[in-house]
Amino acid sequence: MSQNFKMVAKTLFGLEPILAKELKNLGAIKVQEGVRNVSFYGDSGFMYKANLALRTAIRILKPFTSFKVQNEQDLYNGIKNIYWEDFLFHDKTFAITATLSTDLFSHSHYVALKTKDAIADYFREKYNKRPSVDLDYPNLNIDIHIAKNICTVSFDSSGQSLHKRGYKSSTNIAPINEVLAAGLVLLSGYDGTQHFIDPMCGSGTILIEAAMIALNIPANINRKEFAFENWQGFDPDLFEKIQESLLKKVREIDKQIIGYDKAPSAVRKAQDNIANAQLSDFIKIERQDFFTSEKVIDGKTIVLFNPPYGERLQVNVPVFYKRIGDTLKQGYTDTDAWLITSDLEEGIKNVGLRTSKRIPLFNGKLACRFVKYEMYKGSKKTKKIG
Repeated sequence: MSQNFKMVAKTLFGLEPILAKELKNLGAIKVQEGVRNVSFYGDSGFMYKANLALRTAIRILKPFTSFKVQNEQDLYNGIKNIYWEDFLFHDKTFAITATLSTDLFSHSHYVALKTKDAIADYFREKYNKRPSVDLDYPNLNIDIHIAKNICTVSFDSSGQSLHKRGYKSSTNIAPINEVLAAGLVLLSGYDGTQHFIDPMCGSGTILIEAAMIALNIPANINRKEFAFENWQGFDPDLFEKIQESLLKKVREIDKQIIGYDKAPSAVRKAQDNIANAQLSDFIKIERQDFFTSEKVIDGKTIVLFNPPYGERLQVNVPVFYKRIGDTLKQGYTDTDAWLITSDLEEGIKNVGLRTSKRIPLFNGKLACRFVKYEMYKGSKKTKKIG
C-alpha cells in the first residue's frame, strides 16, 4: 500500500472551511485549515483523486523539504543540496513559482531565478548538461515558499490552476473564477435537492458548477492533463481506476437549474460552455431581463448571482441594487437569494432587505461580501431595514 504524505491544497480567502469539508468527505486525514490553504495527508492515489474531485482547490502541492535561509547564498545552497535526479533529468523541463512572506527577499521573481540557477548548476556540474525551463508545459513544477526564514520546496501536482476546468471556451467582460463559483454554490447549501436559478448568468460558470455539484460530477474530469502525470512513478492504471470510481458516483437530479441573461451574446456563450461541459440536458438558459422576471417554478429554490459591482461593468449602483431588492421581493418568494458584491456600502444598503448571512470573500483582488436574503411566503415576507 502506498505511504501517506503531507499535501497542501491552496484556495481563495474565505473558502478554507469549504475546502476542508471537501477533503474530509473525500477521505483525507489530518486535515488542518490555514490561510488560503488547507493541509492534509493521503497517498499518491488520493493526490490523483484530490486533483480530479476538489471543487474549491486552486492547486495541490506536495512539500518535499524545508531549510533555513538568511540570504541568497543560503537559498542557492539549500536548493543545490537536493538530489534532483529523484525528480528531474537533465533532458527534461521545469518551471518555478515563488511566493514570499518574509523581509529577507523583496522580489519573488528574483527568488525563482536564484532557484533556477542552483538547479542548472547542479546538473551542469554533474552531467555537463542541464534541464530547460518551460513555463507552459514543464515536466516538473517547483513551488518555492519563503515564510520568515524558512524556505519550503514543494512540487505542484496540478500544473495549471485547477480553476481551469477545461469546459470554458467563451467568457464575458467580467467572468467569475470557477473555484470561486463552486465555493459560492457550496456556501449557499445547494446540493441538488432544490431548484437553482442564476438570473444574471453571464457565460454560465455558476450554473455549470452548480450542475456538477448536483450531479456529483468530478470538478476536473474535463481537464486534459495534470502535472503529476509527468512525474517519475506516475501510475496511469491507478489514475484510470480512480477516474472510473469517481464517475460511478454520478447521480440523477429531478430539480431544475435555470439561467437568465438579457444579452444575447451572453446566452450564446453560456450555451457553448454548458455544451462543452456536456450539461445541456440539465441546464436551461433563457434570454430574460432579471428585472422583468419572476420565479416560475414551485418549491424551495436557491437564487445565486454575481451582479455587476460597478468596477469592470459600469452601472448606477444605488439604482441597480434597489431594483435587485424590488425584484426579489415581488417575484422570488420562497427562495434563498444569494449575491456577491464588492460594493459593501451603496450596493448592499440599497437592496433594502435584511441579510441573514454575510460571508467575507475576495473576487480577484476585490474584497467582497457574499450575502443571503431569505425570501418568505405570505406573512413572513422579508421586511425593509428600518
